[in-house]
Order: sequence, then structure tokens, then C-alpha cells
Amino acid sequence: MTIDSKLRHPEKAHKPDNPSPRKPKWIRVKAPTSKAYNETRRLMREKNLHTVCEEAACPNIGECWSQRHATVMILGEICTRACAFCNVATGKPNGVDPLEPENTGIAARELGLKHMVITSVDRDDLADGGATQFAQSIQKVHDLSPTTTVEVLTPDFRGKDGALEIVIAARPDVFNHNLETVPSIYAQIRPGARYEHSLALLKQAKVLDPEVFTKSGIMVGLGETFDQVLVVMDDMRAANVDFLTIGQYLQPTPKHVGVDRFVDPKEFEEYSRIALEKGFLHVAATPMTRSSYHADADFAALKAARLAKLRGE
Repeated sequence: MTIDSKLRHPEKAHKPDNPSPRKPKWIRVKAPTSKAYNETRRLMREKNLHTVCEEAACPNIGECWSQRHATVMILGEICTRACAFCNVATGKPNGVDPLEPENTGIAARELGLKHMVITSVDRDDLADGGATQFAQSIQKVHDLSPTTTVEVLTPDFRGKDGALEIVIAARPDVFNHNLETVPSIYAQIRPGARYEHSLALLKQAKVLDPEVFTKSGIMVGLGETFDQVLVVMDDMRAANVDFLTIGQYLQPTPKHVGVDRFVDPKEFEEYSRIALEKGFLHVAATPMTRSSYHADADFAALKAARLAKLRGE
């Protein structure tokens, strides 16, 4: 689906363009051309499923789809919020598709997925924020593809009492909710959300199910400082977050917030070293890291790290 950026983001149409600086040599992606990529795309279209890979213009889509990794985006392709970094369309969403959970389960089975990531747009228009659709999708994957583990990347469900409980009761293997950035620029980057609320959501997920792996991520290159990133790490650990992702922000269109800087790969290595010292079970910190990038391998690493910790290794 191709939508003009001004139609996708009418609230951004009046804003001046933010020129994007030339990408450094370490930001490179291959064009998607493989047979597996085309088969994955075909299946998503046949089942009327959306993917965050396409809607958010993820730079890793060629690699991931070639390996039959796709992150299904439930609850439609139109978001009720307008974050400054996000390429997903903003506007009035359509109704909820009752066949979506089953089609999600079928996709997991037909792609032969070991690990599936399910995310969504924000649906502030729904009484439960879409939590029931998450729960039904998790259950259908469990039913139709029993060997597939499930990771959810949810909205913040702000103002939707009981929504988190509905999702956790469906027993996802990983509960992910991204903080996205540091508190000092939150209002600019993530309007409509609150840093403290997102932290509380992550902490409560672990309270509701101590066995679920919790995960959160941020982008760098938005104007944050090194020390501010370390504070976010501490806040995540205080909320018992197990897995941290850090990736380079890449500007989707000139109407989105501009790139402040391209972070050197050595800085990502330093973030990873410090995060492990702070007690995270697993860390993915590279320029091209995204929430669902290599999610299956990361889940295996999470399980191994937990087991090692229990053994005192």
C-alpha cells in the first residue's frame, strides 16, 4: 500500500521539511529480492494481514522476510496517535477484523515460524485499546501453531483499565512495550504517551506473570545524551525489564523529526556492555537494531541467560 505522506500524516503536512543528513557507511540495507521475501508478502496479502515491517518502512524488511520473519500488525494500519518518528498512517481507524486472530495463527503455521511477533497500532478509540484482539491472536497462534512462541509489542493502553491483564492472561512468551526515547524529549517525540506510564506498564506485566520475559527499546540519534540513555537503563531495570534494544533512529520522511546524529557503532557496543553490567538478561544494541529484528534468536538467548542465572553461572 502506497499512501502519500501528507495523507498518511495530515497533522505533519503543514510542517517544514527536516532534511536528513547523509547516512554513514555503517547504515546500509539490501533491496528485498529473494523468493522467500515474495512468498511472505504473498501470504500476508492473502490473509489480509498488515505488517509493521511495511507500514513503518523498516530497513530490515529484506533480510527478515527472506528468512520468513515477519511482525504482524493487528488492528488495522491506521493509528490514532501521531508520534514524531513513526511512518504508520494516522487517522480514524476502520473496524476490528474478526478474522484477524485466526489469520495470524495460520500465517505462523504456514511460514513455519519458531517465534512470532505481534504488534499493533494505537487504538485509543477502542474500549480495551485492542487488548482482546491481542489475546485472541496469541491464543490462535497457540492453537494453530503450537510450537511457535509468541512475543507481543503492545501500545501503552493508556486509560484502558484491565487491558494489560487481558493480554498477559493469554500467556505471551515475551511482553514488549517500547519506551522509545528519554524523558527530556518525550513530549516532542511521543505526544499522547507518558514515560512514567510506560514504565509502570512494564513493571506490572512482570507482577502479573513473573515468568514472562519483559522487553523494551529506545532509539538514539533523536537528541538524547549518553548519560540520559544510562538513566533509562536504570529505570528499566527498576521495572524488572529483562531485555533491552537500542537502535539508530532513521527519519522516514522529511515531515518527521530530523536525525540529530548518527551514533557510532562503538557507542552501541558501550551501551551493550553497560546494560549487561546493570543486569539485563539480554541486550541488542546496534545501528540497525529494531524491536523485532532477530527476535527468534534473541528469544533463545533470553531463555539461555535465564537458565544460566538460575544455575548461578
